[in-house]
Amino acid sequence: MQSLKLWFAASRPFSFTASIVPVVVGTLIAAPAHFDWLVALLALAGSVFIHAGTNLVNDYYDHVKGADGAGALGPAGFIQRGVVAPKSVLFVGIFCFVAGAGIGLILCALTSWELVWLGLASLLAGFLYTGAPIHLAYIGLGEVTVFVFMGPVMVVGAYFVQLERWDWEPWVASLPIAFLVTAILQANNLRDIEHDREVGKRTVATIVGRTWANREMYALLVAAYVALVVAAAVEALPWFALVALATLPLIRPIFKIVRAGGSPKKLNFALFHTAQLHMRFGAVLAAGLAMNWVYESKW
Repeated sequence: MQSLKLWFAASRPFSFTASIVPVVVGTLIAAPAHFDWLVALLALAGSVFIHAGTNLVNDYYDHVKGADGAGALGPAGFIQRGVVAPKSVLFVGIFCFVAGAGIGLILCALTSWELVWLGLASLLAGFLYTGAPIHLAYIGLGEVTVFVFMGPVMVVGAYFVQLERWDWEPWVASLPIAFLVTAILQANNLRDIEHDREVGKRTVATIVGRTWANREMYALLVAAYVALVVAAAVEALPWFALVALATLPLIRPIFKIVRAGGSPKKLNFALFHTAQLHMRFGAVLAAGLAMNWVYESKW
């Protein structure tokens, strides 16, 4: 039990909301037409296992490449403190990928084998995010990868396993979630911009510089709410989803922290607030979608 608790902590469970939110949203978009509890739970479990595997493999390769040193402010540290061996972190990360793949195959058997391509792409993206030989996060492609796979891919995948069809609505509906989860990564990269430059890690922030990276952060946050309104206007989301606009004031402290700049420790608060915004936005959006489900069920 102690080992399980250790590895659960090492997988960064606090970050799992980033994979739970899109699956819940995709499931609730499909729910008025069809809802299967087993399929929904399997989709949720599969996405969390792949997310955990990505986190662990990320910790291993960041350690190997020197991106996570003794003074790093990120959530890693189990390797640096000697709590777990680096190879063990890689092994458990791969085990999580295998578990996620196994759940994906069950979902394919229960629904459609068309899903296998989405699952395979997700596994590759999760491993290659920092894993050899591509290291996507080190060549300026981390933001694009997170946007695509923790936004459209997860939302559309959760929708597909319920209805077994590809529609345009979940793609559009996923964009607010995609912008916000990318903003989490952008806040992380703003905090680590100087350290990433020192270790040769190329992110959008290190490429464009702090001024334009700040502007990108503002744009991502604003785009999430614009995308929400557009998605409702084109009927990709029901009007009940606009209840998520209630979280709009939460972007103000993030703007304030990013504009002020300062030390990585100060910018760490921007990361915290952005992660909280993503979680709260997702929760309120899910509540709006649930209300729409109830409303449509009555009629």
